[in-house]
Amino acid sequence: MKDKRVLYVSSEVIPYLPETEISSMSFEAPRMVNNNGGQIRIFMPRYGNINERRHQLHEVIRLSGMNLVINDLDMPLIIKVASIPKERMQVYFIDNEDYFKRKATYADEEGNFFKDNDERAIFFAKGVIETVKKLNWSPDIIHVHGWLASFLPLYLRNYYGNEPLFENSKIVTSVYNQDFNETLNDKLIDKIMFDGIEEEDIAELKEPNYVNMMKIAIKNSDAAIIASEEIPEALSEYLDNLDKPVLKYHNMDEFSEAFLEFYQSKVLD
Repeated sequence: MKDKRVLYVSSEVIPYLPETEISSMSFEAPRMVNNNGGQIRIFMPRYGNINERRHQLHEVIRLSGMNLVINDLDMPLIIKVASIPKERMQVYFIDNEDYFKRKATYADEEGNFFKDNDERAIFFAKGVIETVKKLNWSPDIIHVHGWLASFLPLYLRNYYGNEPLFENSKIVTSVYNQDFNETLNDKLIDKIMFDGIEEEDIAELKEPNYVNMMKIAIKNSDAAIIASEEIPEALSEYLDNLDKPVLKYHNMDEFSEAFLEFYQSKVLD
């Protein structure tokens, strides 16, 4: 992986959020690439429950300041950055006062999903891509973790399809057992079509649930990784019928070698 550039886009990363399969792998995989001579960038949302002072987040003025249009509204994009102690790894945070200031990740104290989780996911996808463009950093691999990051492959392939910076980038989506019982806003499909993406390309999102969001991510990716020992049966069947490289599940103790081999022989080949 020497000098290969890998962009990690995740809904959760430790130490900024509690330890889960997603937050752990979104830390361990970049560290593994880093230790094998690769270059990495990590992006995640700046949720309001992340302690900025403790983790020493600071705004990157030269990257902040643009507006992203979400469903015909201009939403300011703020970029913050922090370093993971002892790891020589920087994490970029996508922030916006309306979408990410609240002191929670996906749901309120009663467990009710935020009604704008759909727009938060669109904003996160666009925000990552626009920031990487400003950094002028062309990744060899873009590895997506978590459903809030799942629109990135869709937007990269359909909205930013002619962007030369990503012309040779390969997209990998990890599929976790992070199912949720609710659906996102039923106007989601209209909000994505507002960006000029064709209805036929997002037909699955007529029912915007976890399984269909992940199907859209996988469909627009070059490869997939099964990242939990058990995943929803519908996604398991979808992956079984996929004409793309799929890496079977490997636990945290053995993933490193499997990921490196998969990146080099199946994704970059």
